Amino acid sequence: NHPGWDAKFLDDLLFYGVLGVIIGGRLGEVLFYNPGYYFSHPAKILAVWEGGMSFHGGLLGVLLAMALFARSRNIRWLVLMDFIAPLVPPGLALGRLGNFINGELWGRPTDVPWAMVFPQVDQLPRHASQLYEFGLEGVALFMLLWWYSAKPRAVGAVSGLFLIGYGSFRFLGEFTRNPDDGIFGLMTFGTSMGQWLSLPMVLAGVWLMRRAQGKPAA
Repeated sequence: NHPGWDAKFLDDLLFYGVLGVIIGGRLGEVLFYNPGYYFSHPAKILAVWEGGMSFHGGLLGVLLAMALFARSRNIRWLVLMDFIAPLVPPGLALGRLGNFINGELWGRPTDVPWAMVFPQVDQLPRHASQLYEFGLEGVALFMLLWWYSAKPRAVGAVSGLFLIGYGSFRFLGEFTRNPDDGIFGLMTFGTSMGQWLSLPMVLAGVWLMRRAQGKPAA
């Protein structure tokens, strides 16, 4: 439905997107979660093969990369983001499955019947929070966006729904996920760094959807 969006265009788009994810995700991990460690060991910042990527940082990296790409192709940035948004949840789902298989980003201790033990950390039964996030951020968000974007929508509406959906699901998932320390450890009222970073996403999504109301479909 977009004239000129051929295979070469999509290849370039993918290159920009991957670059944004890697650079933004790594810088997000460094700045949001472990600044003390990485500033003491600056060479480790480049050691992406050792793990440590932040989704919120990756999102910011993609937003910037897509802004540069859109400007270079004379395309409206939000039109590009609306196209990309429904394609993100499958990648998130695969990432959460990878977290589960690798036994990382485990959940908080619990006594629910479906609790699991992650021997990499201890012998306590814990929430399999990676699978919860797989279901919410991956499957549920994909179905929601696919259904919503099946009809033409005003520019920014699909992006807004993605931000609301991911931010809300991530905020809920953090209640069962073992919290990352973040810059200041756990924040006030028992909220985690992931929850604080998700709140602006929800607010931005609400603003985008309200902005799109009453406007003609793209």
